Amino acid sequence: MTNLRRNLLKSAVAAIAFGAMTTGALAAEVTLRMHQFLPAQANVPKNILDVWADKIEAESDGRIEIQRFPAMQLGGKPPQLIDQAIDGVADIVWTVSGYTPGRFPRTEVFELPFTMTNAEAVSRAYWDLAEETMMDDDFKQFKVLGLWVHGPGLIHSKTPIESIDDLNGVKLRAPTRVTNGMFSSLGATPVGMPVPAVPEALSKGVIDATVIPWEVTGALKVTELVDNHTTFGDDTLYTTTFIFAMNKDRWDALPDDLKAIIDANSGAEFSAFAGKQMQADDAGPHKQAMERGNNIITLSPEQVEEWKAASQPTTDAWIAEMDENGLDGTGLRARALELISQYTSN
Repeated sequence: MTNLRRNLLKSAVAAIAFGAMTTGALAAEVTLRMHQFLPAQANVPKNILDVWADKIEAESDGRIEIQRFPAMQLGGKPPQLIDQAIDGVADIVWTVSGYTPGRFPRTEVFELPFTMTNAEAVSRAYWDLAEETMMDDDFKQFKVLGLWVHGPGLIHSKTPIESIDDLNGVKLRAPTRVTNGMFSSLGATPVGMPVPAVPEALSKGVIDATVIPWEVTGALKVTELVDNHTTFGDDTLYTTTFIFAMNKDRWDALPDDLKAIIDANSGAEFSAFAGKQMQADDAGPHKQAMERGNNIITLSPEQVEEWKAASQPTTDAWIAEMDENGLDGTGLRARALELISQYTSN
């Protein structure tokens, strides 16, 4: 063997060995599958979940890889997401707490009519109240990474809705048990479904209206399917609570330094960021609806007071139900309002 060939062989062996070492150094120690119900291009995955996942990957120097599965790509339907996290079908999920009605009753206190001020403040209040009352009860089967709410919920409809009487006979999709109860009491016919089903339901006439925040209307093309959008001025008709959760066994199996990285990017501050970002993402679709010439209905303060009075029985009934079930609805409501006021005024 000539010296040239010998040197080339040594170089090739060295390159292979270096490549193997490099690949080993870059290979993730932990791979986590993150599952959620919206398309990848929607605001929440793009501006919240991916931001979180990218930070975890970067701060772990690639030791954690987070695989992203949007739009239920791991199978199942949105109401099954929380059990997928518990059972290990997915390692991390983002879901609506109300997709499993009655399962997380304390979260509903933030969904009561005209309770929300802004999404950042209410998300902070949600996290605090969860630490006080929910972590060891409602959420004991999984590791909680984040808890937040979206921006002001409003009505998107095929025909204009201004007065409560305009709801009579309207087939309306509402997101949660609380909002379904409220709209039923106001005269609408609630039709339950996860948010990804809304566009088809509107286009086929299964529903006449839906209540969602502006931010998700872009991904769902709702502003192309309805022409009317009813807003409530400086007040908020409702909001929805979300849960960002991790399988407990996967969490327990992580080394402490990787747990510390996830914890540093989760919790109260992440929840506040997520709520604030969701409300900030209302602006784009709102602008698109205006540019399209859709009818943006802004109720007067006097009209809003009529809606508040009409929806108060929903709040009263929820408090009574929680009290009867031993969950201290009176105390939960008072504490939630206290926390919301504290964070709204900060």
